[in-house]
Amino acid sequence: MGGGMEANKNKFIEDWGTVRENLEHNFRWTRRNLAIVGLFGVAIPYLVYKGTVREFHMQDEDNNRPYRKFLP
Repeated sequence: MGGGMEANKNKFIEDWGTVRENLEHNFRWTRRNLAIVGLFGVAIPYLVYKGTVREFHMQDEDNNRPYRKFLP
């Protein structure tokens, strides 16, 4: 009754979807990927942790308390 209403597929969107579905099969470690993982997975969390610990130590120092231990 309401024929002729098929959706037109966009080739570029379909290609992008295919790449997204198979990303884990096509991924390769490169220097750039390692640098990004090192930066966002190690360096930035470490710097945030050290900044937080430093802030707590400054508060302890201002209030004449011993430093708190965060990691064993």
